[in-house]
Amino acid sequence: MLLPLAFIVLISVVDISSPPYIHLGPLLVVAPAITASFAGSRLTALIGAVAVAAQVVIGVFHGGLGTSNHEAQIAALTVVSAVIVFYCRVRERSRLELAQVRSVAEAVQQVLLRPLPDRLGPLQVAALYLAAEDEARVGGDLYAAARITTGTRLIIGDVRGKGLPAIGDAALLLGAFRELAHHHTGLPALAAGLEASFCRHLSELAGADGHVRERFATALVLDVPDAEPVVRITNCGHPPPLLLRGDRVSTLHASRPSPPLGMCEMPDLTYETDTFAFEPGDVLLLYTDGITEARNRDRVFYPLAERLGTWPGSSPEVLLKNAHRDLQTYVGGPLRDDGVLIAIERTPA
Repeated sequence: MLLPLAFIVLISVVDISSPPYIHLGPLLVVAPAITASFAGSRLTALIGAVAVAAQVVIGVFHGGLGTSNHEAQIAALTVVSAVIVFYCRVRERSRLELAQVRSVAEAVQQVLLRPLPDRLGPLQVAALYLAAEDEARVGGDLYAAARITTGTRLIIGDVRGKGLPAIGDAALLLGAFRELAHHHTGLPALAAGLEASFCRHLSELAGADGHVRERFATALVLDVPDAEPVVRITNCGHPPPLLLRGDRVSTLHASRPSPPLGMCEMPDLTYETDTFAFEPGDVLLLYTDGITEARNRDRVFYPLAERLGTWPGSSPEVLLKNAHRDLQTYVGGPLRDDGVLIAIERTPA
């Protein structure tokens, strides 16, 4: 506040001390203009009023208020100050609306993408959601975990498209997984249940011709038993996970990957489960294609598997921090697509 007030005092003193033919009063507009950069509309209006009062004082000492020059200066300063105050009001309203939108978006994210707990039985878990836009909070990428009697089940997926349709599809799949994960003993039955739920969802969105725009979702469904050092995976068109064992990184490719969820017109869909060793100390990294399809300035994809081996022995949380920092350096700017990273470590019993 001292800066605009100092400007008002300085300009007034110099103007009053100057010859009558020199007019510095118009410079008083700088005071409300500066105030608008850090204060609200009320404080800006107060400084504008002080600046107008100072212009009146200058007019009294410089030939009186009746001169047309001083009347024009006072009127112009009043109008400009009013415009600046109006701008502050519009800016405050925009900030309030943005804060409300952020609050709603964060609430939606908490409902859809519930934070994964740090511990799930013998598993230590960390998750990272990277938004393609600074103000984004939710999108088509999804993940969830559920504790069952024998262990932990997880899903990570990526819905085709962006915006509200993608959020609606992701919400449907997350809700279906959280319910069906407790009602099916095997992953093939769970994947089939997710496919049926997603197809019912798409049929409700079909138009008058019975067709709906192409919408599907890649997904990876995992079962990590507490008592066995293995992980069972059913892959529905999703990028395969990576296994970090010491400084060695291996890709867990599915023997027979299934098509993405939402292929409702494909007959005789079958889902296979692959079993991989997942021993204490191993780290499993799940991700969406927004990570591996991020490019640098030379348009080269981010080599996630190669970079993962440079951080052996890291905890899931530290591993994701290193990956996030390295990805930002590699891309050199914002991501073009949302991305999810989930690190899972099996700890000794």
